Amino acid sequence: MFFKFATVVIVLMALPFQTLAQSSEKSSHYVRYEYLGETHYGVLLGEEVRQLRAGIFPLSEMTDKKLALDDIKLLPPSDAGKVFAVGMNFASHIASASKAPPPMFLKLPSSLTGHEQVITVPKDAGNVHFEGELVLMIGKQAKNISEQEAGEHIFGVSAGNDLTERSWQGSDLQWMRSKASDGFGPVGPSVVTGLDWNNLLLTTRLNGEIVQQENTNHMIHKPEKVVSYLSQYFTLEPGDMIFMGTPGRTSALNHGDEVSVEIEGVGLLRNLIEWP
Repeated sequence: MFFKFATVVIVLMALPFQTLAQSSEKSSHYVRYEYLGETHYGVLLGEEVRQLRAGIFPLSEMTDKKLALDDIKLLPPSDAGKVFAVGMNFASHIASASKAPPPMFLKLPSSLTGHEQVITVPKDAGNVHFEGELVLMIGKQAKNISEQEAGEHIFGVSAGNDLTERSWQGSDLQWMRSKASDGFGPVGPSVVTGLDWNNLLLTTRLNGEIVQQENTNHMIHKPEKVVSYLSQYFTLEPGDMIFMGTPGRTSALNHGDEVSVEIEGVGLLRNLIEWP
């Protein structure tokens, strides 16, 4: 079993980085990363990162310092204080009533992990599923805002994987273990501005095979509705994240599986799954 897992790692390292980021003239890719034990923000430019003088809330200026991707560790694109998630947001998965409030639940910030990080699931987990999703990042404090105002408070979007232990989801009082165990919230590799989040193709692959594919224009509860709704009860702060729901069907993962979530214009988030 270990041999199989090691072989997958070799294949991953051989893949070109161009699959991770798809840039356009109107979009910018911002990353959060660790270098020499310190955390920084930067702008993703091809296979290099241009370090920012400070953070992205507010957006700081670029410095002259450039780093190769091989020399840094990519982190979740913000240090989120709150992580929300929408359930039943695609009819192809499970549908909720479009005129009702969006069905929401919480993930813990400690569940977040970055691109290319190996996810070690709890040893007693036996039915962990992938859920490829669009992730919103709040860029401006929001409280009691309207749907018309909501877009001004969304900084950008990223790719996420709302990993879920289905057995725990059905048996526990709340979805705490099933949705928020350590590593159950991969997100990244960057947060991207300037995209139409209501019209992006989402593709999830398991060991290279497409297992989910749908456009975000099929979301039942749109980002503007979700952000406005949450702001009636919670003060949304810059860096907070919202997982926007998964399309289609999901299936159980095995030791050594590679899961990737690719979103048009955003790039590709990739992680390996292992059992201890």
